[in-house]
Amino acid sequence: MQPQFFNVINDELRGSKKTHAVTDPRTEEDLWSCPIATADDFEDAVAAAQKAFTSWSLTTVPERQALLVKLADVLEEHADELTDILAKETGKSQALASFDIKGSIAQCLYYSKTSLEDEVQFEDETTKVVATHIPLGIVGAICPWNFPLILANMKVVSSIVTGNCIIVKPSPFTPYAVMKWIEMSRGILPPGVLQVLNGGADLGVLMTSHPGIAKITFTGTIATGKRVLASCAKTLKKVTLELAGNDACIVCPDADLEFTVPSVAGGGFFHAGQVCVASKRIYVHESIYDEFLDRLVQEVERSYTIQEDAKVPSMFGPVSNRMQYDVVKGIVENCKKNGYNIVTGGKTQAVTAKGFWLPPTIVSDPPEDSWLVQEEQFGPILPILRWSDEDDVVKRSNLANAGLGASVYSTDLARAERIARRLEAGGVWINQAERPNMGAFFSGLKDSGFGGEMGKQGLLSYAYTKCLHFAK
Repeated sequence: MQPQFFNVINDELRGSKKTHAVTDPRTEEDLWSCPIATADDFEDAVAAAQKAFTSWSLTTVPERQALLVKLADVLEEHADELTDILAKETGKSQALASFDIKGSIAQCLYYSKTSLEDEVQFEDETTKVVATHIPLGIVGAICPWNFPLILANMKVVSSIVTGNCIIVKPSPFTPYAVMKWIEMSRGILPPGVLQVLNGGADLGVLMTSHPGIAKITFTGTIATGKRVLASCAKTLKKVTLELAGNDACIVCPDADLEFTVPSVAGGGFFHAGQVCVASKRIYVHESIYDEFLDRLVQEVERSYTIQEDAKVPSMFGPVSNRMQYDVVKGIVENCKKNGYNIVTGGKTQAVTAKGFWLPPTIVSDPPEDSWLVQEEQFGPILPILRWSDEDDVVKRSNLANAGLGASVYSTDLARAERIARRLEAGGVWINQAERPNMGAFFSGLKDSGFGGEMGKQGLLSYAYTKCLHFAK
């Protein structure tokens, strides 16, 4: 039986005359019909959220947290169905798709025990000042396609635990799992608190410009993020932007290669490199460069192979949509055109009979000013560069578009920490691949973001802080 999908407005299922279908990244076949929300649908959703907010904003934190546990129960109960849907729309293996579901469950449960609390900010013999946190209003969530459920869910649970209502716009490349999950969750929250609308850039424009939306949380490209910020400025919306990260990885001469090489391979090729904090530029000390490169090629050729059957457990898959596939193909072809040393992979024609597949590709010593090095590739191609001087490699690492994540590998932890503290990134991972932790604040520096999410600190972006001044 073919699954059906709906926009959810005020807990009601709503179709549309205008629909579209996502292309399966593994087979290039059209998937299921999906309704595209109209401007009227959006206005109805805003009105429903405004009505719900009046009473929802007055609920207590424990009441909201109890409902987060129920949302986790829905994900758990329907995990198999959601995994199947998500695997089809993203091209992930079943094993990798389940990562989205399990991560979303963990997020619900984390915030069911984590919240903003009142705190005494100042006290003397005459005055006591207590900071309290109140909801903003209606949050508009504009979500990405690489981890559609877990990244949408982070915005949802952050909104709910802080007392906001939220309208979710999933990526039109991957709308299905998010829409189905919110449909399944009807009845847990009051109508209008959690809604979902499918649409493209025009819907995003409506969300960023509407005076009834108090905050936009956006995950996507730098270029789009700048447009979002400019649009939100007209109504002084609160904004959180998680943008591109051309993330650097520094391998020191004393790194344990037996451990480091598989970790770097995972950092670069997990989900075919389609991770916001994936290792995207690998700087290896010249004294170990050749050995590291040989080991990395062997590791990638052994562990990151094309598996066309989604039921075969694999952390590698196709590029998730035609648009990004063409971008990554263009980078590979640019490397060939310029005569760069492709040591493995590099094939772009007829890799498989169908699907947006590109083999893991490693390029040795491309120029520092090359497209591959200067721009985030967001796909399965990785430049391996040399370094000898610490000051120099730190300077090369700190690009304006590289402020999201970074990693450092060294057996000398003092050295690794020294380098990590000099890297201009919101998160730096030491002797491990870059993986966001839901308990840690996640933000981008410079061009990689504006504000941040996750952890207890991330909830501050979903609330006003109000100070109560008590005279003694």
